[in-house]
Amino acid sequence: SPDGHIITNNHVIANASELTVTLNNNKTYTAQLIGTDPKTDIALIRIDSDDEFPYVTFGDSNDLKIGEWVLAVGNPFNLTSTVTAGIVSAKARDLNEFDGNPQSFIQTDAAVNRGNSGGALVNTTGELIGINTAITSETGSYVGYAFAVPSNNARKVIEDIMEFGDVQRGILGITGGNLNSERAQEFGIDETEGVYVAGLEVGSGADKGGIEKGDIIQELDGLKVSKFSDLTGYLGSKRPNDVVQVKVLRNGKYRSIPVTLVKLET
Repeated sequence: SPDGHIITNNHVIANASELTVTLNNNKTYTAQLIGTDPKTDIALIRIDSDDEFPYVTFGDSNDLKIGEWVLAVGNPFNLTSTVTAGIVSAKARDLNEFDGNPQSFIQTDAAVNRGNSGGALVNTTGELIGINTAITSETGSYVGYAFAVPSNNARKVIEDIMEFGDVQRGILGITGGNLNSERAQEFGIDETEGVYVAGLEVGSGADKGGIEKGDIIQELDGLKVSKFSDLTGYLGSKRPNDVVQVKVLRNGKYRSIPVTLVKLET
């Protein structure tokens, strides 16, 4: 930002005793750690100057399309200010569906390596649409699969850190999972896309709003929900007490149900 706030990854600054930032003009600044969120692997730091800093503007990561061109910026292998190009390969990618930590990454084939972490993923108009965070590789180096935290989620995390000192997470209050042919047959339904509601937390927003066990969530605020990571990814940009329009399929009919998100108690 113009006043020196910088987003990076938590794993970049974790356990550091001192932080320094070097800009493109080769000026180096001592940085202050403002806050971190290990769950999303996002951290916020700040540098100070009497002058305004050049900055990148946020784009809307929900508007990304599969196949859209993107650019990854970073410093891989100590090569300062490297830019690589690729396309959006997938959205709402969860690298491990069974680890109890729902993720929702933008996947891209722009070359990303060690040193790109915390760098910008931008669209062709230069808007920030992701924070480069991880790769999948058997060698430890780039093989075509790179992952970025969506800008909407990163923005929400750093705004929470600045305003509240920690991250405010809003949840629907459901348990459930992805659908496929096997599960559809198990549940006696025809749908193979969406999130099947297997249970509700008593007193949660979903419970109070009227979502029922057996409902199939297919949209949130008009955005298509094909799998659980679509749902968790969108909710990651929301706060407690936000109202989300949940479109569900129930007994062959669609219903739109307003649900007030409740705070995730940790």
